Amino acid sequence: MRFSSLAKKGIILLAAGLIVAVAGVYWLNREVRRPHAHGAAQDVITIEPRSNSGAIVARLHRQGILAREWPALLYLKLVARGKHFKAGDYQFKSPITPLEVINKLARGEVATHSLTIPEGYNQFDIARILASLPGLKQPAAGSPEEVLELFKNTALIADLDPRAKTLEGFLFPDTYEYTASTTREQLVEAMVRRFRKVYTPEMQQRAQQIGMTTREVVTLASLVEKEAKVDRDRELISSVYHRRLKLRMALACDPTVIYAALIEGRYRGKIYQSDLDRSSPYNTYRRAGLPPGPIASPGRRSLQAALYPADTDYLYFVVDVTRNDGSHKFSANPAEHGRAVAALRQWERQNQQR
Repeated sequence: MRFSSLAKKGIILLAAGLIVAVAGVYWLNREVRRPHAHGAAQDVITIEPRSNSGAIVARLHRQGILAREWPALLYLKLVARGKHFKAGDYQFKSPITPLEVINKLARGEVATHSLTIPEGYNQFDIARILASLPGLKQPAAGSPEEVLELFKNTALIADLDPRAKTLEGFLFPDTYEYTASTTREQLVEAMVRRFRKVYTPEMQQRAQQIGMTTREVVTLASLVEKEAKVDRDRELISSVYHRRLKLRMALACDPTVIYAALIEGRYRGKIYQSDLDRSSPYNTYRRAGLPPGPIASPGRRSLQAALYPADTDYLYFVVDVTRNDGSHKFSANPAEHGRAVAALRQWERQNQQR
């Protein structure tokens, strides 16, 4: 009887314990799934490497993101013992549950922003973008001129272009992800790394085959990038420049004239005769050969076009007025080109009168 009585008490205690445990699990599950509204949804929370999970939970409670500390701490201790929080910059939506907070930190779902550098942007364009990037905790650069100083770190491309004075042409146009802790220096380095990935060893080998340095390829590709409005024109424009270089003709590339004016801070929105007359190594109307360096950031297609020009006898091109897509009319001799230019001028006069 005595054993039976003890057994019954044990069973009762075990049952009670199970009930308490089940109730506790139910309660904890409900607590960590309870949404909590807070006012810090726009704040960026930086979790430093090797931060203690308890300290992180306490901090999120102080900032209002977690209504209470102990449901999250208890969940981490009893249920998610193997989970570790990853360092980085985070933003927490409102409302949010403690479980969502825990999972976000465990998966490392850091808050990111996107930065897009379009093809054909030059260093001045890129500097303006980097000077006013949203989402950075670091102070604003202050001015594009200060960002331009970052582009003088030519050690990043010393092996590719030992003559470079800036990173012009090597800031690859693409979309980049960054967080609040990202520095502008890191973004510049990422752009150069992206260029290195795109400009493959095969491309470098092709450049050697056609007797061009990396600097010359990127420079020519930047001219193609600035002139081409449709992809099918890229190899054709490249063929014109390759032929002119071979014949020692002036390239007569309008974007180089604009770049010469930009360097001196004198570009007025369009090309004037004074721009064409400017004595600048970038003025390809007055000086034969390639300009001294790239004038913009070429994309992959323009780099390929510079290395693999079309096989043509073209020496001239001008906007094709018979199409409305920005493509060009190509000519092999001055007479053909003259007729194409005359058609363009007539089209311009007609549109000015409307």
